[in-house]
Amino acid sequence: MAHIYARTPEIIARHKDVALALDEIAFEVAARAEELLVQHRAEGDAEIDIEAGRIDRYVVLSDDRGQKAALSIEYGRDAYTTTRTDRHGNEFEVEVPAMDGLFILARAAGLPKKRKGKVKLD
Repeated sequence: MAHIYARTPEIIARHKDVALALDEIAFEVAARAEELLVQHRAEGDAEIDIEAGRIDRYVVLSDDRGQKAALSIEYGRDAYTTTRTDRHGNEFEVEVPAMDGLFILARAAGLPKKRKGKVKLD
């Protein structure tokens, strides 16, 4: 009997009506996120996707096709200098300006806009 009670949350989460409600909520958040992204996008390949896990649904800001800038779009970035190469093979430095985060996902989901600590990507 205890085994049944231990699995109750998972059983409820997998119920058809619960799954349909999660799909609906994820779609609504994704639609709001897409609208916010379109308002701010001048260029780039970022897009809003919905991923389905075993139980949960995830609304994702993806930039896999472009410059992989989803983290900067959501949370912002500090200014930095980078090296680029022109079509003739000449290297030159480019100053990339700082950018405030747009908090697309946080705003779409009705969550507070917070940046907790520094995110370092190696």
